[in-house]
Amino acid sequence: MIALRDKLQPLAAPICAGAIGASFVIAMIVWMTLSIPENKVGLTVNFYDWMAFGDFRVGFSYFLDSLTMIMLGVVCGVGCLIAIYAAGYMKGDPGYWRFFTYMALFIFAMVTLVTADNLVLLFLGWEGVGVCSYLLIGYYYDKPLAVAAAKKAFIVNRIGDFGFLLGIFLCYQTYGTVEISVMLAEARENVAALGEGYTATTADLWIPFLLMIGAFGKSAQIPLYVWLPDAMAGPTPVSALVHAATMVTAGVYLIARCIPLFELSPAALPTVAVIGGCTALFAATIALCCNDLKGVFAYSTVSQLGYMFVGVGCLSIDGAVFHLFTHAFFKALLFLTAGSVMHALAGQLDIRTMGGLRHKMPVTCWLMFVGCLSLAGFPFITSGFWSKDLILGDALAYGLNGHSVYLFVTLLGVVTAFLTAFYTFRLWFTVFMGEEKFEMGDEHHHDTPETPEAEHAEGDEAHHDHGHHDEPHEMPWLPMNAPLVPLAIGAIIFGVLGYKLHWFENIITHSTADPVTASLASGHGDGHGYGHDDHGHDPHHAYLLGLDAHDFMIILSSLLAIAGIGLAAFFFWFNRALTAKIATSLSPIVKLLENKYYIDELYDYAFVQPLRRLGGLFYVVDSLVINNLIALVAWAPSMIGRGVRPARSGRLAAYSLSMVTGIAVLALLIFMAVAR
Repeated sequence: MIALRDKLQPLAAPICAGAIGASFVIAMIVWMTLSIPENKVGLTVNFYDWMAFGDFRVGFSYFLDSLTMIMLGVVCGVGCLIAIYAAGYMKGDPGYWRFFTYMALFIFAMVTLVTADNLVLLFLGWEGVGVCSYLLIGYYYDKPLAVAAAKKAFIVNRIGDFGFLLGIFLCYQTYGTVEISVMLAEARENVAALGEGYTATTADLWIPFLLMIGAFGKSAQIPLYVWLPDAMAGPTPVSALVHAATMVTAGVYLIARCIPLFELSPAALPTVAVIGGCTALFAATIALCCNDLKGVFAYSTVSQLGYMFVGVGCLSIDGAVFHLFTHAFFKALLFLTAGSVMHALAGQLDIRTMGGLRHKMPVTCWLMFVGCLSLAGFPFITSGFWSKDLILGDALAYGLNGHSVYLFVTLLGVVTAFLTAFYTFRLWFTVFMGEEKFEMGDEHHHDTPETPEAEHAEGDEAHHDHGHHDEPHEMPWLPMNAPLVPLAIGAIIFGVLGYKLHWFENIITHSTADPVTASLASGHGDGHGYGHDDHGHDPHHAYLLGLDAHDFMIILSSLLAIAGIGLAAFFFWFNRALTAKIATSLSPIVKLLENKYYIDELYDYAFVQPLRRLGGLFYVVDSLVINNLIALVAWAPSMIGRGVRPARSGRLAAYSLSMVTGIAVLALLIFMAVAR
């Protein structure tokens, strides 16, 4: 049996990657079919009735429209490339088949989530990706910190999921159904009637906030972001999969899908935007002083997700989904190239031990350079620039049109854009430029791990079977470097194509088929915005200093991106000695950022330790009170049993006499009761 398993194990990767790739092809074929004009409102496919009791009916059915197809393209397309890369990365791992089983299940759960036509089926996929994240993050189950990181991700997500579940209950109570299309149709009618005397109910005000809690948990926004950086404990392909293409995008998708429900509450969308802006800036500041190779990209994911929430919060749904799409390419590219560096250095993660690796790993160096350019928003030639600036331009225009809270959100986004360019190229210049230096990692022992991922040192490095190397080495083209090329191409060309060809402008129109929501939430047909509200004003079209808000933001963010990259080059390439002096003079601030504002310690003190003590108290009460109470209740029948035990003589006649006597006594008691 073991020999058969060893022979079949290499088939796990091609089966997984092939299935995901086939799903991508099928999704693209369906997308082309849905492009036929009469199908633009979407298509519902009901496979069977899943649940039916009373008036409650839930089908296992899919809803396919433009938003669904974009999500499927990201999940299956990028997921397939990650699976191909993982085939080489995980080679030699004793759990090879287990890894790809979890990965395939993860993709299935995410596909279920984005295609579900009702909230119950969506919640099934939602919980499915949660379970799979637990399995993949804790893949190295023999390492305590991997197990702790997996449990942290699972528990923190359960907090958000509890809010989401309450939101589903309230949706059913309010609308009498959990079918998303039916709920949104009624919600759109209510949105249209807001100016005609309709007053939002208490349920209308609460539903978006409950759904929001679930979205914040899954997409790692303040205060539920703490699980995502620790998710680095899993193998690098898991990091790419979770951060780029699947789980963390679920919260953004949920709000984008249910946007009419959020429009009914006047405070919901501004809250989403403010939380997104604060999260973006907060995570960016932590990334400034993070010395962990994957940790920098992990906090950048939290920050970029903040941009997406700013997008949905200011009704720039096309901008949010556009950024979700482009982010999948450049973030997967960054994580996988980081995995190549770690692989070459036997699991080393501390960027302070690296330098000049462009000579040893030229392909990885320039592939990561492309990803860093896109993450930094280098002007005009990167996809990250176009999608991010579409969000910031919409937020600025919305703020200039009288929604002042969005001016604050725009400021947060602009500062974050500068910091992103700086910390991204801080990493790239540190690792690949300057004097050549490196330290090989020790996959078996780490004296002072900075993070869970450092503790593991990608514990998978111990089982890669690419031969022994005493110094950094480039990865083989197949199967590792080749999948990175399409990601790099996407990180460059999809931005300008998506912006200029308006790939995303009709997402909300197709997804909701609603002129009111579409007029508010989609647009940019002229490159700036074409949606108009019912007063004829364009909420995403305004002027600042004589420039259109979008043109102004393009100029500003271009200057900030170039300035951030330039400063990073000065401090981390040309003048590292000065950087060390400045870091020493600002050591309290640096220490605060290196320790991530001590948020984990604060949560441990405020929540974990009190709950642990409360659990200990409950254990004492259970063992001393509950158990003894149950023992006391059981004492009486136990004593009766012991009393009649001597009657067990083994003689049938005695047993028969006892039975007849008992029946006679019961009959007498019944007769006396009836006689009364």
